[in-house]
Amino acid sequence: MERRHYDEMRDAEGAVRPHYGPISEWLAQTPARRVAEKRREADLLFHRVGITFAVYGDAEGAERLIPFDTIPRIIPRAEWEELERGLKQRVAALNAFLHDIYHGHAIVKAGLVPPEQVLGNPGFRKEMVGVDLPNRVYSHVAGIDLVRHSDGKYYVLEDNLRTPSGVSYMIENRKMMVRLFPELFERQAVLPVEHYPLLLLETLRAAAPPRAREPVVAVLTPGQYNSAYFEHAFLAQQMGVELVEGADLVVKDKAVYMRTTGGLQRVDVIYRRVDDAFLDPLAFRKDSLLGVPGLFAAYRAGGVALANAVGTAVADDKSTYPYVPEMIRFYLKEEPILANVPTWQCHEPKALAHVLEHLPELVVKEVQGSGGYGMLVGPDASKSELDAFRKRLKASPASYVAQPTLSLSTCPTFVKRGIAPRHVDLRPYVLSGAEVRLVPGGLTRVALREGSLVVNSSQGGGTKDTWVAE
Repeated sequence: MERRHYDEMRDAEGAVRPHYGPISEWLAQTPARRVAEKRREADLLFHRVGITFAVYGDAEGAERLIPFDTIPRIIPRAEWEELERGLKQRVAALNAFLHDIYHGHAIVKAGLVPPEQVLGNPGFRKEMVGVDLPNRVYSHVAGIDLVRHSDGKYYVLEDNLRTPSGVSYMIENRKMMVRLFPELFERQAVLPVEHYPLLLLETLRAAAPPRAREPVVAVLTPGQYNSAYFEHAFLAQQMGVELVEGADLVVKDKAVYMRTTGGLQRVDVIYRRVDDAFLDPLAFRKDSLLGVPGLFAAYRAGGVALANAVGTAVADDKSTYPYVPEMIRFYLKEEPILANVPTWQCHEPKALAHVLEHLPELVVKEVQGSGGYGMLVGPDASKSELDAFRKRLKASPASYVAQPTLSLSTCPTFVKRGIAPRHVDLRPYVLSGAEVRLVPGGLTRVALREGSLVVNSSQGGGTKDTWVAE
């Protein structure tokens, strides 16, 4: 794959693409001073609302504002509809895979996924074997990361099936754009994303145990020091449900209750933003102070639903990712609509040899990594960084996968010297309940440093509003 880039706004001849026409005209007519003032206003408003995130390991320990860029990323509706079909297909196959590996292991018996990829995976929870879930859904909320390469095609970069974050920024970015630039929405019809919390609530209620006629939902957070705490509080408030910590819940007779000023109230569905290991000190990590003693036993007995389910990590492991196209063929009897990025699994000797030989050209990721941590972008790495990573690879090859360095597409972005192209990716959020649904758009993340391909907020990236336009 060549390392050029696809320009989202302009074609190869430099002409503005039709769906960017209204924005292009607006940029030409709007003084840069006004846009700069609006951007400062956006920063102030985001601070007032409290839209910040914490970076683990930050010596200053300060919460940060994710930079917000005021030029939207625009996707034509017909293009989005094809993406939507591909995303629904992929998440349906991943949920089928999760049900299978905790029941019959049909895909393993068919020789399409090695048994060690499942049973030897740190994310596989033997405690989930035989547990039946409503609608056979394990990942109720999935964030699928997409990139667009120089060939103009979208590729799936990774699947986030445990506790994908960022959807609050998608919603708040839209609110901010409507508030700051209402005239833009008069120029172009943009499909809404504001109804996401309602769809999420419907999805969670669909996961409730059958006995619950009017399911009570709560959001379980690790607490205010978690990097995504704002999002936990935001989603609870938007859905009109309680935000709770482990100490607010108690298990009695394999049912879960939350403590309220009026006494105990039964909870039917918990949208948990706490990792598996910390959910229940009786079942998993005994030293966890974040979870609820007895929660897993109540879950296994059908007394409460957890979203996402315990044990989903085995399917969003980066070493499982290469098998997703085969999952689609096996479970759905369809060809994948969205392509994977070619991936070398470093635990395979031939793959490891190739990766070591071509390290300066590749992106190498930790199998269990997230947030851009533990990653090497070969073309941007120094000789000392490459040498250090070679040692890591040789010491623990099974901990890494490698991919070609894709040339992420670029969008026009406001920078200090004006407007310049910056690389972007896209994370749509797929909700699986009685049916699979998603709002039109997602979170566009942008690498603000010139030439950088790392879009993660923890690594200095920002966000944009994503428009699906008529």
